[in-house]
Amino acid sequence: MYPWRGEFTLGNQDSQVAIDTLSSRLDFPPEKVAIWGQHKTENLGIEKIVANIVSNPNIRYLILCGDEVRGHRSGNSLISLHANGIDDNGRIIGAKGAVPYIENITPESIARFREQVEIIDMIGNSSLSDIIAKTDKLATVKKPPIGKPIIMEFVEREKTSRMKSLSGKISIHKDLLLDPYLDVGKMDQGADT
Repeated sequence: MYPWRGEFTLGNQDSQVAIDTLSSRLDFPPEKVAIWGQHKTENLGIEKIVANIVSNPNIRYLILCGDEVRGHRSGNSLISLHANGIDDNGRIIGAKGAVPYIENITPESIARFREQVEIIDMIGNSSLSDIIAKTDKLATVKKPPIGKPIIMEFVEREKTSRMKSLSGKISIHKDLLLDPYLDVGKMDQGADT
């Protein structure tokens, strides 16, 4: 259950630092970082980051670096989640991404994430030396672990009968679906939209 699957590398679980490289592929000294990896989507990607961070109460800093994902604006969406939370529909307040909805993690986990980590915004910076220097500086500001781990099981939603009839299409939000050829349509519209 920890960590949730995705594109990441585990390092030193006692480290206070996690690093989100957005669309960039970067590698870090494993003794300095608890977990790092790419983050390309403003919905499931963010859910996995939140779940993995609250699973390790030692993580107190999240560095966002590398190149932003065009269209998705996943870095902006994560910053907005941290600053503003979600509305009653699960939409990340203030996010500029295409589909910034949180559906698979609890509001309590989001609140814990917002309290647990300080976000260090280095979006646009892919310099390993800059990011490692920031990691080293953060290591000198020791914060105690926060509470107990929150472990969440990732459960994919069952397909509704409507979704089953739309073979090859994937639900990315309760009101949207996406086919492999990037045809986006509303769930209540016909299958040809």
